[in-house]
Amino acid sequence: MTLLSTIELHPNEIENFCMKTIAFICCTLSVVINLDSVAGKQPIQTAPAPNIVFILADDLGWQDVACYDIDTPSPMETPHIDALAKKGIQFWQAYSPAPTCAPTRCAILSGIHPARAQKTHVVGGAPPAPHHLHAWTMISPWFSGRMPEDTYTIARALADAGYETGHSGKWHVAINHNAFPQPEDVGFDWTRHDLGVSRAMKPNRMSNFATNTDTDSYRVDADGFPRDQTTEDALQFLSEQKEKPFFLYYATWLVHTPIQTRSKRLLNKYVEKLGVTLPKNPDQKWLQKGQTNPFYCAMVEQLDHYIGTLISYLEHTPDPRWPGHTLIENTYVIFTSDNGGMEGSSSQIITDNYPLDRGKISLMEGGTRVPLIITGPDIPRGIESDVMVNGLDFYPTILGLTGTVPADGKHLDGCDLTACLKQDPTDPTLVHNTDGSVRDTLVWHFPNSAALESTIRIGDYKLIRNYDHINNSKNAPLELYRLYRTENGLKKRVDIEEQDNLIISMPNKASKMNQRLTDILTEMNASYPYYNPYAQRAPPSKKKTPTIISHEEDGDRVTFQLKKNGADIQRADLIYTKNGGNRYEEWFRTSATITKNDTVVAKIPEGTTHFYLNVIDENHFLRSYPEVLDPKQPSKSKLKSYAQRALQPIPN
Repeated sequence: MTLLSTIELHPNEIENFCMKTIAFICCTLSVVINLDSVAGKQPIQTAPAPNIVFILADDLGWQDVACYDIDTPSPMETPHIDALAKKGIQFWQAYSPAPTCAPTRCAILSGIHPARAQKTHVVGGAPPAPHHLHAWTMISPWFSGRMPEDTYTIARALADAGYETGHSGKWHVAINHNAFPQPEDVGFDWTRHDLGVSRAMKPNRMSNFATNTDTDSYRVDADGFPRDQTTEDALQFLSEQKEKPFFLYYATWLVHTPIQTRSKRLLNKYVEKLGVTLPKNPDQKWLQKGQTNPFYCAMVEQLDHYIGTLISYLEHTPDPRWPGHTLIENTYVIFTSDNGGMEGSSSQIITDNYPLDRGKISLMEGGTRVPLIITGPDIPRGIESDVMVNGLDFYPTILGLTGTVPADGKHLDGCDLTACLKQDPTDPTLVHNTDGSVRDTLVWHFPNSAALESTIRIGDYKLIRNYDHINNSKNAPLELYRLYRTENGLKKRVDIEEQDNLIISMPNKASKMNQRLTDILTEMNASYPYYNPYAQRAPPSKKKTPTIISHEEDGDRVTFQLKKNGADIQRADLIYTKNGGNRYEEWFRTSATITKNDTVVAKIPEGTTHFYLNVIDENHFLRSYPEVLDPKQPSKSKLKSYAQRALQPIPN
């Protein structure tokens, strides 16, 4: 007896029933066919919008990863990163946008060059002043303390395109890790801050190692590695958000100071492997040269383990948006570092970037060349590329990989690497500037700290411009190096050590590259370091520097009376703050007007609590009114707050 024989149906109902039955059968057959396709590794369904996992290490050097060894084998063991390189593209000439943390992170998130963003160093947002009134020849220019909260970040772009956006770990795009703006202010839906295993061990790094006790927040896992909350947070985000396309910004604190490891097993492993002896005094600094620091080596292997944990989750977790597949099959993974390795800190030797010269806080190759590995759908496996790329390229590349349309009017200083990644990762002609020309030039600008330099790389050559060279035998005005020799499309190593200065033998090339550097920085409206008129070895023209005699306020208008002393003023700025004396005291810059009658006029922004005037003369000397540093206490370290010597607006 059939179903139809037991029920009286209207002819139309019978027709509808039959149509639905046929549809059901077709659907069932479709599922069966699709399952057969999955079993045969030939899925009929197309992949949904791809995911992005961006892994940013902190202070990891180019030579700290085993697969990047070229001259001397690295003692660090990085099996998971090495395996990742075999699954995608390993770039040998990848660079960070800056030689320090914060400007690189801002550049990656915003797509804007640090020079253009006026975010060239770590803290920023302070009145320009030498570190010591008499000992420092030059003064770093004002630079922003933060990435503006209205920046259209890559997180905002992806969120607007329907992505879930998450951040785990280090942030540091403001004057303090906890200062404004935070991830949620610039486009991240989900964020977790935690130092993880990088939290300082107390009372010293030879105490409180991780155990297997359940109550231990750093309890070791099955592989003997300490638990890292930053990694756990990243895994939680992936677990919670995999129903939608996701963008994970995993910014681990490793391998930044403090140089320590919570794994006693790993520490002992590298003590034995390196053939070194731990100091008897736990507080003693590591002073052996080279890659001999067992604490640091253990940190690198920990980093590798946590990256392996993330990749393993992606490899073994089914993709709910793409049945029959795992997350890794539709996820682009980008792994890199925020700058070159920190060779030393506080008189301690950490690592060695050899054969590259110097490290973090330098524009030599050791300060900006970083590991970079990219894997994902349609990206060839096991490729090593000499194509020159930069962290500024990540923003447009992620847009390209995800098919996300950039916002109207959004300026990007990097290049979309999508064509290069998917067609031929070894072909530099596939990397194009926005005007369609082949990119062959990269520029760095670091007018800060002890470096005070800008560099430009054009093809095989690199030019370094040193700003602090007057009466300074350690620095030449310009240095020119040939890093490679390109023959038949292949780059042959020449002088990546930057030891053979070609400035005398190739003056014309140096001059042309220097002019090109000037043109690019001018277009970006870059700021330059200034001479300090109080410095002992400042240029002789310091005797001509202008002085500010007095000031007078009229409402929100302030007039400063000058005495030129023989030098014309080229620029004047009001440096002001709206939270003077606050824990997160932050200073901003606004232009002032130079008049014909030896005065400078400025408008005091609403809400200003304290301000200074800066004037820069034709010889590039900076004068501040009032002086930021007290001649009787001429060190910045003596200042509790820049507001303590600043002017305060007269109350209305």
